[in-house]
Amino acid sequence: MKGGISPAPGDYAYFKSQVPLHKISIGNKQWRYYDFGPKAVPPLICIPGIAGTADVYYKQIKSLSMKGYRVISVDLPRVWNHHEWVLSFEKFLDTLSIYHVHIYGTSLGGFLALVFAQHRPRRVKSLVLSNAFLETHKFAAAMPWSPVVNWTPSFLLKRYILSGIRDGPHEPFIADSVDFVVGQVETLSRDDLSSRLKLNANVASVGPLLVSDSFITIMDTNDYCAVPQQLKDQVSERFPGARRAILKTGGDFPFLSRPDEVNLYLQLHLRWVGVEAQPDKVLRIPGDDGDNGRSNYESRGGEHFDDLPGPANIGGSNSAHQPESSGPSRDSDGSPQPEPSGPTDHTSNERLSSKEIGNMTVLDTFPSLIQASVVLAMLQHLVTEPCITWKPVLNV
Repeated sequence: MKGGISPAPGDYAYFKSQVPLHKISIGNKQWRYYDFGPKAVPPLICIPGIAGTADVYYKQIKSLSMKGYRVISVDLPRVWNHHEWVLSFEKFLDTLSIYHVHIYGTSLGGFLALVFAQHRPRRVKSLVLSNAFLETHKFAAAMPWSPVVNWTPSFLLKRYILSGIRDGPHEPFIADSVDFVVGQVETLSRDDLSSRLKLNANVASVGPLLVSDSFITIMDTNDYCAVPQQLKDQVSERFPGARRAILKTGGDFPFLSRPDEVNLYLQLHLRWVGVEAQPDKVLRIPGDDGDNGRSNYESRGGEHFDDLPGPANIGGSNSAHQPESSGPSRDSDGSPQPEPSGPTDHTSNERLSSKEIGNMTVLDTFPSLIQASVVLAMLQHLVTEPCITWKPVLNV
């Protein structure tokens, strides 16, 4: 799978032909992103890991936007520390005239979502964290050559990143997801790769958050993941009241390998935190579902959402769909954080297909000669160090 680039899936090629990729420059940073769905709906912003791009969430954009949600998927800009990330992301939201956001972050993207929520608590209303972590000490210790990452050739950076993806055999859908991500890594420049590795290796940890645990969903896979289980367990321990969505399989990229389950859990999360979908304002992707241009939402006649079984497959400390009775959480100024709006029984006209319900699981130039000796030493380390020492501590 890593030896070559597979052709793009047909649904991805069609998605690219229908949904525009936006590029804007904010200061000296360029942002690449997709923005699809009703603009009146508070957006779900998807932030990828080291190996991801805005394109890796195309299945979430297609599915959720057709149900009346607004989804924004971003590329990580070229920032070199976490403070710069917070400032740049805030300017990006300001440029799009977005104040309150719900964030879905995977791997490094989950960590960056937590960092932003810590430093800009009033802007983040809820979080979905997938294979995320709270601190980067392990990654920093595994990358002693991070000071020279800016001077490292692109092919070595790609080799290092891809070494974190487990070699087969994989289930077919997981294998396809790996092939897709490998193709996305090939599109990244040396500066893109080195900035992401810097963010991953800069020593930092997430402090206290104002976001209530009940507004956080932890979505993890039970099979292999490049993020060490110890780091994933720290997230669960930090947010004991968070809702849990567990996928039996999915690998490092469940949003590609298990999109139906991931999309369903994202929809459940958005409904729980009070985001009201507006399917009547959806800009349809023509022919996307092979049903004369009708959306997946319109053309399906599955069970009503209220007919779903109880929340045994997704939940935190609560065993029912009702919010905790301890009262609303509050921001730092004492003002109450908005509780989920809409009916508390989650009554809705939306329908979920029986297929979705059945798929639910327990929930490029070298530097100057002055720098050459340092670079050569680093190259020798990369070439001679066995890949097996990288894999347990490199997230993708």
